[in-house]
Amino acid sequence: MRDKPHTKGVNLPFRFEGLEIWQRAREFSAKIHDMTTKFPRQELYALTDQINRASDAVALLIAEGSGLQTDALFSHRLGLAVGEVFEVVSGSFLAHDRKYITAEQQAEIYEWGDALARKINAFRKTLK
Repeated sequence: MRDKPHTKGVNLPFRFEGLEIWQRAREFSAKIHDMTTKFPRQELYALTDQINRASDAVALLIAEGSGLQTDALFSHRLGLAVGEVFEVVSGSFLAHDRKYITAEQQAEIYEWGDALARKINAFRKTLK
């Protein structure tokens, strides 16, 4: 991930900015949003919105959790973030079933989701 102009060479004020899982969650969300732009218009407020919100929630829950007072609370938010990854992956199956994405795209989402969920869970173990 490239340096952000406002933080280059500066101590990061927010704990989440230095977390690899947060950076990966942002990338995951960007990839999902890019893919869902090709969904049919009738899905705009249905599956498209559901998948996009879930993909955004991963990074948002990591950020929120990193600011909480205890590692136990942070770990709980990370567990919720993993659940959101699962929701995106499940949504990708629905999108494939409806012919909105190819089998290759669905497999790609599956792989991204699996890798991200594993990273989040590995990080959670360091908090206990």
